[in-house]
Amino acid sequence: MKKNIFSLLILIVVYNSFSQNSIKVSSGKLDFLVNFESKFVSQRNVAIWLPDNYNTKEKYNVLYMHDGQMLFDASSTWNKQSWEVDETIGELLKQNKIKNVIVVGIWNGDASRHVEYFPKKPFESLSKIQQDSIYNASRANGKSIFNDLTIQSDNYLKFIVYELKAYVDSKYSVFKDASHTFIAGSSMGGLISMYAICEYPKIFGGAICISTHWPGIFKVEGNPIPRAFFDYLKTHLPSPVNHRFYFDYGTETLDKLYETLQPKVDLIMLKKGYTSKNWITKKFEGDNHSEQSWSNRFHFPIEFMLKK
Repeated sequence: MKKNIFSLLILIVVYNSFSQNSIKVSSGKLDFLVNFESKFVSQRNVAIWLPDNYNTKEKYNVLYMHDGQMLFDASSTWNKQSWEVDETIGELLKQNKIKNVIVVGIWNGDASRHVEYFPKKPFESLSKIQQDSIYNASRANGKSIFNDLTIQSDNYLKFIVYELKAYVDSKYSVFKDASHTFIAGSSMGGLISMYAICEYPKIFGGAICISTHWPGIFKVEGNPIPRAFFDYLKTHLPSPVNHRFYFDYGTETLDKLYETLQPKVDLIMLKKGYTSKNWITKKFEGDNHSEQSWSNRFHFPIEFMLKK
């Protein structure tokens, strides 16, 4: 009994530290889930942003976002940048430009981020030699990309769909159908957002894929990964009748790698029947691969997905 009480006190201390001191918002409020447990992935923090107008008498759309620790408060992030999600969405709601929405920010798994965000089925379509080569790839600084872990994106999506969404649907006044459920991320988060809507088209109605990291690793030449992603999209894209996509990319730093790849995705979208009504791709000249850039243009996909 004493051990259980001690553990509970520790949890309360962690909760208070995390919720009251770590992250602050200028619009709306955050509900914190500390070390949300899962049978599919390691436990992690989740922050649920509720707008100023949140009212249980109304129903709200839900936007699931990856890299949750980078979304709300630059003073709490490792690089002192953030998406400023609360500011952008809060202002759009105030201007009555978008429908009501809450945001579910999911912390990444740190060392497991790359393997959780890397789409598994396209990877498994590669030969064993290609897979091994990719697993052995390193960053520019020589550090391992995959940290000696195997790809776990299917489990990560199960965590969102079967555990986290179930919690959100039961605790908040939200629409539960795909037409009101969206998923968003940048870089590898863009990849997993694309994968999520393709794997679960009855769960997600829209995917926001910002600076999508089509190379999967950090080079394009001689890299079989982009082709695997393209082939996957050709056979797994959901119907354009009831799904929407937003893609974009900049032209500086890591985003330079995407200029020759995103147009190939765009051709696939056209062939699959997507039009400007349900799909947008934007190029941002001069934008680099950073939260600052993503924050500056975040209003574009939000207005596209949630416009009244």
